[in-house]
This record gives sequence, structure tokens and C-alpha cells, in this order.
Amino acid sequence: MKKTILLSVIAVAVSFYIGACGNRINTKGSGKSIGIKADTEADISFSVLGDIHTNIDHFEEAILTLNSINSKQDALILNGDTVDEGLPNEYELIEKALMKNKKYIPENIIKNIGNHEFFDYKIEVNSKEDVKTFIDRYLEFAGESRVYHDRWINGYHFISLGSEDGNSQNINSVKALISENQIKWLKEKLAEGYEEGKPIFLFLHQNINKTSKGWVGLDNSSEIKKILSKYPEVIVFNSHTHQSLNDENVNTEEPFTVVHTGAVKYTILFNDGKMERVPLNQGLYIEVKGKEVVIRGIDFKDKKLIFHKKINNSN
Repeated sequence: MKKTILLSVIAVAVSFYIGACGNRINTKGSGKSIGIKADTEADISFSVLGDIHTNIDHFEEAILTLNSINSKQDALILNGDTVDEGLPNEYELIEKALMKNKKYIPENIIKNIGNHEFFDYKIEVNSKEDVKTFIDRYLEFAGESRVYHDRWINGYHFISLGSEDGNSQNINSVKALISENQIKWLKEKLAEGYEEGKPIFLFLHQNINKTSKGWVGLDNSSEIKKILSKYPEVIVFNSHTHQSLNDENVNTEEPFTVVHTGAVKYTILFNDGKMERVPLNQGLYIEVKGKEVVIRGIDFKDKKLIFHKKINNSN
């Protein structure tokens, strides 16, 4: 009798231990919760990550944290400089990370081009052949036919602009080259399915506005901003500068909205005029309900909300 009771106790203890271990694994896999409750009635939810620079640890940290906020997001946008040098082995590392974390990532993944997709640190200035090689590698990774592309998700328009050259005699290593053909395409896409007051999400790695240091990421910024000014519904997402996230990174001073995405690999801070690269890991989580957009800046490393901002251009 005592033996039977003892065996029963052991069996219960073993079952409890296995269950507890299973729970720990699941908790670890889905990321630590940071106390942000997803809106289950949102029409669409998505995340934006910029400047990963092949930092796989930070990338996976961001993926798991975002999954802990909302495991049923509709899209993930990688907004350029996903790789550091545009080399095949770096794309392979990103692909492996995406495959490893497949169950924590939305089916819709939009992969945009940045300036580092044109980099090989061993090449001082890219030739035309080099540029084509870098673009072809990016296109294979992104599953796109051009560096600019668009997609409709849950009835919302996602439009991605992209540099057509980089680190060459035509354009320096940090700016974007947006051709007249791409600008014509942009005009067509902005008009496609347009609905007054309904958000349009536009992505470009380089900054369309002046930064705090007075620098702009493309030479024809004024022309593009003039086009966008006809669409107050547009929300532009820029990365590139690695500046730290705060609610001032959501700029509503233009006729349209411009949002900085933060950076995954590192953040640039200025202390006493000196630039310092700090290994912060930051990005955005967005929810949309009708014509209202809620943008949250997230610190993935410290698992905390940086800012929370609502945008509604229907008023």
C-alpha cells in the first residue's frame, strides 16, 4: 500500500516537473511579456525593424519580444540594412534566423533595401557590375523583381521605395537614388485604391526629412515630399540614422507623417558632442483600426514601452 502511494506521488511529481519544464520552454520561446496588450479588434497589426546589420542575437530578441506582444500579427517589415555587407553568407544567416523562428513570425514579411545591401567593405567604389550583383542578391532574398514594390494586406496599402544604386560613382555610400521611373510608379501606387482618411504605409530606409544634424538621405527629397503632401494619409517609415526612439520620432509637422523606426543592432547617442554607439535594440509595433493608427516604440533588450502615439488623419 505504501509502495503504491509512493509510486503515485512520484508519478505526480514527474508529471508536474515535465509540465513545468514545458511551460518554461514555451515562455522562453514566445519571449518575455512586456505588459502591452494587443488590440484583438484591430484591422491589422504589424512590426517594423530597421538596421539589423546581421546581428542575429538582437534580431531574434526582437522577434520573440514582438511575438509576446501579439502572436497573430499580420506583417513584419524589415526596413533595410538587414545585412551589413550584402554578402551571400549574411543573407543566409538572416534566412536561417527567419526559418528557426518561423512560428513566431507573420506570413507576410516585407524586405526592403538599404544602403548596406550595396556594401562589401573590400570594395571601395562599386562598378555597374557590382551594383547589379548586390541588387540581384537582395531581390533573391526579398522575393521581389525590383527594389521598389508594394503589397496590400488586410485592405491596407504597403508601398516600399528603394535605392537603385549605392556606393558607386553615381551615388555615395549612404544616400538613396530614386529614379524618375520610380517616382512615376509611386504616383500611380498612391492613387491606386485611394480612400480618403485611410492610412497608406510607405517605407524607405533612408531619411526623407532632415535629421537633427541637418542631413537628408536622398537628393530629390523635395520632389518626393511634394508628391506625398497630397496624401495626408501617408505614414512614412524611415530607418538609417540609428537615432534613439522617443515620441518626437513621430513627426506630424508635414502634411503627411514621418516615423523613425529605431535600430536593432545599435543606437547612436551623443554625449558632450561625442558620438557613441550603444547596443540598444529598438523597433516599432503598430495597430490599425479603421483610420486610426497606434504606433508604439519598443525597447526589445529591456522589454519596455518607449512611447505610444495615436495618429488619425480623418479629422
